[in-house]
Amino acid sequence: MMSPADPRSLEPIADWPVDVAAAAVRRAGGATDTFGDPTRVFELASITKLMTAMAVLVAHEEGTLDLDEPATDAGASVADLLAHAAGIAPDETVQFCAPRTRRVYSTAGYEIVADRLAGAAAMSFSDYLGEAVLEPLAMSATELRGSPGAGARSTVDDLLRLAEAWRTSALIDSSTRRRATAAHLPDLDGVLPGYGRRRPNPWGLGPEVRGHKSPHWTAPTNSAATFGHFGQAGTMMWIDPVADIVLVALTDRPFGPWAVDAWPRLAATVLAGPR
Repeated sequence: MMSPADPRSLEPIADWPVDVAAAAVRRAGGATDTFGDPTRVFELASITKLMTAMAVLVAHEEGTLDLDEPATDAGASVADLLAHAAGIAPDETVQFCAPRTRRVYSTAGYEIVADRLAGAAAMSFSDYLGEAVLEPLAMSATELRGSPGAGARSTVDDLLRLAEAWRTSALIDSSTRRRATAAHLPDLDGVLPGYGRRRPNPWGLGPEVRGHKSPHWTAPTNSAATFGHFGQAGTMMWIDPVADIVLVALTDRPFGPWAVDAWPRLAATVLAGPR
């Protein structure tokens, strides 16, 4: 049964201190509401990781790259890199600590994974991403212009398509998707960017897993199974499989205190449902 649309659920965005914003909420059955221009292109920053991770999951199923194969000199696996458990420094491809001992959020780790995939596939990572993810999902407005961990540009419309691939088995088998959206090494502590240390800090193979983190950029009423990502460009996307709701919001203002306050309020309004 399709959950009813609720155009008012996105009204709080009108009061955000940003120049430009676009957003969409999709409820069970496909009812979708939007705010702003869903075709406008924004810098994504770290939401890029959800595209890169999906490409790696496709490569895993194709036999090009195995999630459990060693991928660093220290013995971290591909899965460890995707879940920020490899001990790689945040912004440079050096070993910061031993693998699987703490959650070190690392964009550089995604560059290691992408380079490894490119070598195994004998093609550039951007070409593989296009063939494995962007083209099958008809994400025609999306492009990778920099780091596989933070360098993509996209639109709300395209990210709704990506969200569907994470929510359903559009590109990968359900068993792979379940593994990727569950916490990898769930008891690891680590810093959640913008929020400080979390004990534990659960993370999947690409998406952050909400768990019981507080405060958080989703709402207290989001389920613990909620997964997604936010970017320093002022962008966020989450999927709550219990509520069966997807929320995407893109802005032109970098993440900061305004988002810490505004994003959970928006999530709570969306989850409250039609009024």
